[in-house]
Amino acid sequence: MTDQPLPNQPPAPDALVQRYLDHVRFEKRLAQRSVLLYTLDLEKLSHNALTAGVALQQVQSSHIRRWVAQMHSSGRSGRGIALILSGWRGFYTWLGREGLVACNPVLDVHAPKASKPLPKALSVDDAVQLASFHAEVATPWLEARDAAIAELLYGGGLRLAELTGLDVHASNSARGWVDLQAGEAHVLGKGSKRRIVPVGAKAVQALQAWLALRDQGVLASPGSGSLQSGQQAVALADQPALFIGQRGTRLTSQSIWQRLRARSLQAGLAMPVHPHMLRHSFASHLLQSSSDLRGVQELLGHANISSTQIYTRLDFGHLTQVYDAAHPRAHLKPGGSK
Repeated sequence: MTDQPLPNQPPAPDALVQRYLDHVRFEKRLAQRSVLLYTLDLEKLSHNALTAGVALQQVQSSHIRRWVAQMHSSGRSGRGIALILSGWRGFYTWLGREGLVACNPVLDVHAPKASKPLPKALSVDDAVQLASFHAEVATPWLEARDAAIAELLYGGGLRLAELTGLDVHASNSARGWVDLQAGEAHVLGKGSKRRIVPVGAKAVQALQAWLALRDQGVLASPGSGSLQSGQQAVALADQPALFIGQRGTRLTSQSIWQRLRARSLQAGLAMPVHPHMLRHSFASHLLQSSSDLRGVQELLGHANISSTQIYTRLDFGHLTQVYDAAHPRAHLKPGGSK
């Protein structure tokens, strides 16, 4: 005769896991892929508990932290550990609702923070090559606009939203503008904080060239290939945006992404460039030249110095390359021989 569990006795651990998987499969109606991942996560949990000689309902936070450390030391990424903990946390939340555990041992346990990848920055040569590139196939209007955009992004380190928010003239309603005479860009950054960014001579020249052509290249209507003439100046007088598309409306972030990507490939760069890459290049190149972290923080509009410190890692990478290429001791093999 098979022994039957007492009415108040909790099910065996395997049965608990199976009940939970049935819950997420049928009641929560999770996808088959998600159920499979939950199954793998809970198999790992059951194995760890069995190895530690503890029942699943008796697992404590100290056990979870030990298993997290073991996973981390074995090379599992912080993101992978976080996903496993999420599965375990859901399991113990369900056990708590079923009245089978007093507390959730995973609740206050977190995965190790994943290291932030270094932002991609162009070399100085590549940045200059992009900024000075002239697209022969583009119309003068488009070429002048795109050249001014590239120069301003790299020369001022602006965020994309700051660039698209620029107006031709300063006003109380303007989010930002460029004072060409003073060589300054007034921008509205994150947190609605205003700041003034120096604009280099090359960017000023590019902006002057663009403004000379800005009102001359707007299409009369969607689908027509002809340019406006009579009412063009009147219509554009009501458009304050510094950078406009061929319909006379403020240029969108998506359009700038596409234009800059195409321009970088035409310029012969090895990788397509996006607007924020030029901001990274601006910051890292300034640090390579000046090492003034606080100054770069102010130019970028970072509220915390920690946001700017990531560029010191870029700078250190540059110094490592210089050392490896130039220092005689860098070429010594282990044991002292070259």
